[in-house]
Amino acid sequence: MIEKANKPLVIQRSKEILGGTPVFARTRVPVKTLIDYIEGGETLNDFLKNYPSVSRKQALQVLELIKKRGSI
Repeated sequence: MIEKANKPLVIQRSKEILGGTPVFARTRVPVKTLIDYIEGGETLNDFLKNYPSVSRKQALQVLELIKKRGSI
């Protein structure tokens, strides 16, 4: 996701970070990890406890993007 005026970067991709896997911006945590947690019946709080480098705001923004787009 490209940063747009007044909208923070939420997901980033770079070949230098996990070979281009979509990650939460400014982390090395793959977005797929959050999806796996939710699909596996875990809570957002469980995910955030295990990945403290991801903020609640970031996680909620990603979930909203997925909801709107149907994918990452």
